Amino acid sequence: MSEEPLSAPKPVTEVWKPNLVRLPKLTLARRAFRKFSHGLLKFVARLCLRVTTEGMENLPKGGPLLVVINHLGDADTPALIASLPFTPDALGKIELYDLPILGRLMDWYGVIWLHRGKPDKRALRAALDGLAEGRIIIIAPEGRYSLTGALEEGTGGAAFLAYRSGAPVLPIILTGTGNALVYGYMKKFRRAPVHIRVGKMFRLTGQASARREALDAGTRQIMAALADLLPEKIRGE
Repeated sequence: MSEEPLSAPKPVTEVWKPNLVRLPKLTLARRAFRKFSHGLLKFVARLCLRVTTEGMENLPKGGPLLVVINHLGDADTPALIASLPFTPDALGKIELYDLPILGRLMDWYGVIWLHRGKPDKRALRAALDGLAEGRIIIIAPEGRYSLTGALEEGTGGAAFLAYRSGAPVLPIILTGTGNALVYGYMKKFRRAPVHIRVGKMFRLTGQASARREALDAGTRQIMAALADLLPEKIRGE
């Protein structure tokens, strides 16, 4: 396997739109749209994917909760949210906002927009406020689709949120959601097999701190929890 993808730097957002970064208010209209979106995603997932699940008994009934996932492709979000019994909040890269139709739908749903590759204090503050309100928030610590199909090195945002909020962490992994695999099945008018595995909740050990050493240790703990749920060949380093 080539070493180049493994050493490729994490992406840095080229656009800067801090005015869009906020914790979405759960208005009646947004709650209704989230319920509609949940049903729509279930339909899309059933149409395009053949999803199996494992460990669903580990899902809590409510928050605060920080859900951490691995990130393989476009199907991650519809597969996961369609399989959950609740409609979570999630952090998403700000670049998606400019996509025709999809960007507006995501904004109406209430994504916490994130500028990648730089300390986005607004996004972190919004996520912390959401956890303080008892919400369930999803974040992909890798910060991008995996370039190799295996788990990549994590960034420190998830550990920062877990330490600062004191919220428990729930690892969930997805397999079979890589773009080449999913779109390959769709071109053949077949449903791609996707598996979702839910781990057990845990809290970060050690002293809560913004110091780099603490964040690195917390990130390693989070990524190890994800790796333990993945098949050995895609656990990464």
